[in-house]
Amino acid sequence: KNFSREEFAAAVSYCHLRGAKVYLTLNTLLTDRELPEAAKYAADASAIGADAVLVQDLGVLRMLRQVSPDLPLHASTQMTLHNLDGVKQAADLGLQRAVLARELSRDQIAYICERSPIEIEVFAHGALCMCYSGQCFLSSVIGGRSGNRGLCAQPCRLKYGWGDKADEYPLSLKDNCLLSYLRELEQMGVSSIKIEGRMKRPEYVAVVTKAYRTALDGKRVTEEDLRELEAVFSRQGFTQGYYEGKTGADMFGVRQEPEENRELFAAARATYESGENIRIPTRFYAMIRRDEPAQLAVEDDAGHVCKANGPIPEEAQVRALTEEELAERLGKTGGTPYVCAQVRARIDPGLMLPASAINAMRRDALAILTAQRGRAPKRQINAYNPPALYDGMSGELQLTISVRQVSQITSRMLALRPAVLYVPLEELVEHPELPGLLGVETQLAAILPRVVWSGENQRLAQQLRSVYAMGVRQLLVGNLGQVRIAKAAGFAVRGDFGLNIFNSRAMHYLRAQGIDSQLLSFEMTLPQIRDVSKAVPAEVLIYGRLPLMLTENCVIRNRTGTCSCDSAAPVKLTDRMGEEFPVLKDPGTCRSVIYNGKKLYLIDKKEAFRGMGLWALRLSFTTENPGEIDTILYQYHTGGVFDAGSYTRGLYSRGVE
Repeated sequence: KNFSREEFAAAVSYCHLRGAKVYLTLNTLLTDRELPEAAKYAADASAIGADAVLVQDLGVLRMLRQVSPDLPLHASTQMTLHNLDGVKQAADLGLQRAVLARELSRDQIAYICERSPIEIEVFAHGALCMCYSGQCFLSSVIGGRSGNRGLCAQPCRLKYGWGDKADEYPLSLKDNCLLSYLRELEQMGVSSIKIEGRMKRPEYVAVVTKAYRTALDGKRVTEEDLRELEAVFSRQGFTQGYYEGKTGADMFGVRQEPEENRELFAAARATYESGENIRIPTRFYAMIRRDEPAQLAVEDDAGHVCKANGPIPEEAQVRALTEEELAERLGKTGGTPYVCAQVRARIDPGLMLPASAINAMRRDALAILTAQRGRAPKRQINAYNPPALYDGMSGELQLTISVRQVSQITSRMLALRPAVLYVPLEELVEHPELPGLLGVETQLAAILPRVVWSGENQRLAQQLRSVYAMGVRQLLVGNLGQVRIAKAAGFAVRGDFGLNIFNSRAMHYLRAQGIDSQLLSFEMTLPQIRDVSKAVPAEVLIYGRLPLMLTENCVIRNRTGTCSCDSAAPVKLTDRMGEEFPVLKDPGTCRSVIYNGKKLYLIDKKEAFRGMGLWALRLSFTTENPGEIDTILYQYHTGGVFDAGSYTRGLYSRGVE
């Protein structure tokens, strides 16, 4: 279960006392109805003293800026930030730190760090997702539990195969382990490393954090350290494949249940059950003067100075108080997170002060210090104001069409005069004749790959110049960084599903950015689509294969050793239920897209979208040949019939958790 307000406040106080920061993850997509409640949680978290909040949803980001404008914000890895342009866009949004995609190599990380205007955080240890974070829809489409909503059911850990056998684990990556590379990351300029540890037992947390803390403190990493990490949790060992730029079959593994190392786990438990693990150095200053109340001050490493007074010392009858005896009393900080590092005292000769009085002053001074260290910063808190609602478009719904290949463009398609025809950038470069084939009613937009590493920007820039010269003036983008790239190149921007637009505030952000249109998330329900503010012209996908995963690791090459994902007949991954998932190359890259086996089909329900203020309905063609495409286009014009064996209604009715 999640934290209650009281538990979160106690956790923040506990951590701040011990010099640790607390970052709250609000890195999921939220609906319009959920945002007001989220605003209350965020205001509470800010008032309690959360040091920063991690976000994915652009609407949540805008809500946080309104409710608590001085609360620091970090970009979650769910934002799919993987290049310098994305990091700069995050900086423009006011984010102070970006957590990079886990797929990046050391060279990409170093390039971004050298030029980033904000802090960079990198995953150093823990589970790796097969798909780029923020771009995975496998769990939501096949099971209704959305990774974008924090409820991924981890279907990538199940068995899959080819043909009629699901007897392998081609989507289950080993856990990441960069313990031996921490100095290198530090030299690059990485500000923070992240250890992934969701749903892990406390012993795991203790062993892993100890190993990384020890390494950061300069101790050499040993084989024993690595064996301990593997003993508490691994999937047939660890991998550094992404970091080293060596993707492939060696990166994959499954969880095996070894015999529990009782001694290791007992030692791990002892580190957090047998008293304080973190000891904060403090310095005491005492003044014991004749005829004056005793005075004691304590100073910590953060510069807090706290004072306490005691009784007036008495004349010594037997033995006078010495500095050594005072230091011994002040050093008895057991049961607290403090350790006495130094005592400086001025004691008039011949005086006596009872041990109980010294102990009481020490306790009082440390209690005041504890209160100061745990004090929440004063932040501005504003009332939540819902965004203005834009009704959107009236009149006839427009048709938009996306294809993977120019060969899928048919005469029937052109005769329907779609408002926009979306074609992959790489395809447009290879077919400069295409703009001349379109009527004036149809605009041509180039689809950018959702992932373009910084090192791939030069090729992308050449392609953009080429299609600009052809007369193309619009780009379809699915990542924040691409917004900057598109605008810098002089193109109008349309937003694709990869931006994960889920609520009205996110739509308002797009309006402020000058986005021409936006495809709403296909994880939304029809009522949510109806009610969302149409601050920019809104599109909805009603036909096509839903893209479930975008992977840096090629499942086909891992199996065969050769890259064949761009062949005419797509390779199909099979799950335990016999469902087949086509695997296709993401146009313009060597990354793979795993598509749903059944195509989304709402052509027979398109009348249900009337009156919602939408601008357009989109048909998406991936594996279809021209004959199949013409059949679908005919059905769009005349009405079609839903076939449950071949099609799915997607998530528009059942929604996601």
